[in-house]
Amino acid sequence: MNLLMVIFGLVAIFGAIGTYQSFKEKNLLGVVFNVGTFAIFGWFTVMTILKHGYPPALH
Repeated sequence: MNLLMVIFGLVAIFGAIGTYQSFKEKNLLGVVFNVGTFAIFGWFTVMTILKHGYPPALH
């Protein structure tokens, strides 16, 4: 779960960067999808860290 959490965190960061670039280019559809990506993957990452801690406890 540790590596998966890092990968999802990176996807959330890239979603935030993409949102900024889409705002700059005035691309509404890009903003919608990037905000959705940031929200979903960011929420999953934060909730996983809160539930399992970082680094996650092993059994």
